[in-house]
Amino acid sequence: MQETASLKRTPLYDRHVALGGKIVDFAGWALPVYYKSIIEEHLWVRESCGIFDVSHLGEIRVQGPGAERFLQLRLTQDLRKVSDGRMIYSLLCDEKGRTLDDILVYRESAESYYLVVNASNIARDYEALRRYCPDEVTLTDQSDSTACVAVQGPRSEEAVRRVLGIELKDLPYYAYTAAKIGGDTAWISRSGYTGEDGFEFFVKPQTALTVWDKFVTAGEREGIKPCGLGARNTLRLEAGNPLYGHEMDETTTPLEAGLGFAVSFDKGAFVGRDILSLQKEEGPRRKIVGFRLADRSVARDGYPVFAGERKVGKVTSGSFAPSVGASIGMASIESSLAVVGKALEIEIHGRRVAAEIVKRPFVPLRHKRS
Repeated sequence: MQETASLKRTPLYDRHVALGGKIVDFAGWALPVYYKSIIEEHLWVRESCGIFDVSHLGEIRVQGPGAERFLQLRLTQDLRKVSDGRMIYSLLCDEKGRTLDDILVYRESAESYYLVVNASNIARDYEALRRYCPDEVTLTDQSDSTACVAVQGPRSEEAVRRVLGIELKDLPYYAYTAAKIGGDTAWISRSGYTGEDGFEFFVKPQTALTVWDKFVTAGEREGIKPCGLGARNTLRLEAGNPLYGHEMDETTTPLEAGLGFAVSFDKGAFVGRDILSLQKEEGPRRKIVGFRLADRSVARDGYPVFAGERKVGKVTSGSFAPSVGASIGMASIESSLAVVGKALEIEIHGRRVAAEIVKRPFVPLRHKRS
C-alpha cells in the first residue's frame, strides 16, 4: 500500500486524523476505515445515526439543450422515468455492453443533469462520456470542487433538523433539494448506500468542514458518530448493494451483475444495447447471488465457489455481517445454479466451507420509499 502522504486527501482529512481514524488507501484516497471499530460503527448506523466522508466520489455536470438526448444514448436507463428534482440509478457501458461504472443521475431539468460516479472511475467515465458528447452539450468535472458528507441511520432526519435546522421530512427517497448552509447552496439528496434512511450533502469543500464539525460537535447528545468506510462496506453488503470492482467491472455486463432493472431496452438506441439485447434473449451465463456461510469464516472476493467437485464461480464480496450475526457475501456463479436454497461450497484458505444461496437484501431495507 502507498504511504498515506502520497494519497489524495479529502477536505476532511485532518478531521479524520484528529478523531483517531485509521487511515487507509481507498481507490487512491487517504480515508478512515474506522475510528473505534467497524462492528461498533456498523451497529450504530443501524440503531441511530452515523456520518461518513464520501468526498472521494466524482461529480460530473451535463448541461445544454441536448443533455437529455445525449444521456439517453450514453446511459442504460430511460431518463424519461425521472422528473426534475429526482434521481435514478444507471449504468455506463462500453460498446460491447460491459460495465464501465454505475452512476447516480440527478435531474435538475431536461437541460441539466448531475452525475455522481465512483472515485476510481472519474477520468475514464469523463472520457467515455466526452467521446459521444455533441457540441451543444457541456461536460464539467466538478469533482475537485465538490465534497460530500453522508448522514445515515434511522435518526438521520431528526439529526439534520436538530443540528443544521433543515427540515427534510417531506423529501422523498431518491429526491433532492437545495438548501443554504452558511453562504453555500448545498444539494441534499435522500439517498445512501447503507439500506437505512439517510441523506447525502454535496457542498463546497469549505462547507463540508462546517457540516462535519456541526455533526461531530452535536455528537452523542444527538446520537451521532463519525464512521469509517469499513462500516459503509459491511452496511452496503447487508443491504445487497453492488460495489463497482466487485459485483461488476469492465469484464461484466449489467445483466450478469443482476442489474437488468437499470437497463431500459424499450427506450431505443444506447451504447451497448445490441449486445445486451442478445444476452437478454439468450440469458446471461452467470449471475450474482447472495450466500450465507455455515460458520463464521469470511469468504473474501476472488475465493472459488464449488458445486460438488466443480468450480462454478467466485466470490465478489464477503464479510462477517454484524446485523445478521453470520458471514455473508455475494458471488458470481453459473446462471443455472442461481437458485435460493442451493447448497454450495467456498474454498477458504485451502478448505471447503458449506454455503447456501439466500435472498438479498440480507436485512430489511429501512430507507423511506417515495
